[in-house]
Amino acid sequence: MSKILIVDDEEKLRTLMARIIGLEGFEVLQAADIKTATKKLEQTEIDVVLCDVKLPDGTGVEFSKQVKEKYPLMEIILLTAYGNIPDGVQAIKNGAFDYITKGDDNNKIIPLLYRAVEKVALAKRVQHLEKQLSHKYSFDSIIGKSKAIAAAIELAKKVAVTDASVLLTGETGTGKEVFAQAIHQASGRANKNFVAINCAAISKDLLESELFGHKAGAFTGAIKDTKGILEEANNGTVFLDEIGEMPLELQAKLLRVLETGELMKVGENKTIKINIRLIAATNRNLQKEIEAGNFREDLFYRIAVFQIALPALRERVMDIEELANHFTKIVAAKTNKKIKPISKEFVAILKQHQWNGNIRELKNVMERAVILMNKDELTIDNLPFELQQSGTAPKQLSAFDLASAEKIHIQKVLNYTNGNKTETAKLLNIALTTLYRKLEEYKL
Repeated sequence: MSKILIVDDEEKLRTLMARIIGLEGFEVLQAADIKTATKKLEQTEIDVVLCDVKLPDGTGVEFSKQVKEKYPLMEIILLTAYGNIPDGVQAIKNGAFDYITKGDDNNKIIPLLYRAVEKVALAKRVQHLEKQLSHKYSFDSIIGKSKAIAAAIELAKKVAVTDASVLLTGETGTGKEVFAQAIHQASGRANKNFVAINCAAISKDLLESELFGHKAGAFTGAIKDTKGILEEANNGTVFLDEIGEMPLELQAKLLRVLETGELMKVGENKTIKINIRLIAATNRNLQKEIEAGNFREDLFYRIAVFQIALPALRERVMDIEELANHFTKIVAAKTNKKIKPISKEFVAILKQHQWNGNIRELKNVMERAVILMNKDELTIDNLPFELQQSGTAPKQLSAFDLASAEKIHIQKVLNYTNGNKTETAKLLNIALTTLYRKLEEYKL
């Protein structure tokens, strides 16, 4: 039920208005002056204020300014016995929803009130959605407490408040777009556009148009002027995923945009000024791509002002259980299933898997498992065959079987270091290359 506050020093008129508005289903509060009205606004969440212009302790015109500054979603309608244009103009400038004359406009009050209430309700919905969106893409939404992911988050938080270009590196499925969204959300550009594109998913000719836009008639099918994503992201952030797949000629055009802040559409002969923050991502080694002649060195230094390497899931084993439970809850909610917490045996198998597809692969595995489950608990049978095989208990071997003992010991140390191979090699007192060879040999 919407709450309306009537502020008027004429008690009879105020009471009559309260009765009429109350019959419309609104909850009505009353105040005879600004001081009382201010207290009621502090005590109760009001949607709309109906306020007389002349009050014992001030004017409604000035009060409307105070209300909008302190409660921006609230609407205020000013009522006056003697309307004049200057007051009306100033009231609207101060943020008042409308300014009407008592008596002459009495029949307008209720319809006007409904419109004001609708505006408030819409503003509240938008604010709620913005808060949800902000949380969804914030650093708090990134799951994991391992040292590897915590270090990456800390670096991302530090660079987020700047306008520096960021290069996110890591294997496919490590959450590079999630990090890009979080950096944008924590930046001064959070209320501007975040526009993303996967450079590997679009053909060369189409990618140029998608990035830079085009003029009508620039090519067959270009029937109107179209903005590219760089222009769409003006004053905001553009995320170029898999930038290592971008053709060399487009790399040159992108470099010019980043250096000059000017953009030229396909088929256009004049430039447009733009201001963007660039976040790029790749699963390739761009240094090797430069040596191979596939990536421009000057562009690399422009986009890699600040590099963040995202860890593979096997390097943050301790986070697997939390991630698995998170994905399970999401799928369970979508499929209206009630699921018990994942068992230790189930988690143990997940931790033994290599996860070459990283978080994306884990998400898909958990979605499949929830869909296949028959009761309220996930079982090993719900996992893909290759995971079931990796989780099979080793057969009892002779105490003299060094290979078996070594495999078990390496797995224990890997779990202890949360998948950190460098630290594992140090603890085992072996070379890192030796460790990699043994991991391949034992399928760890």
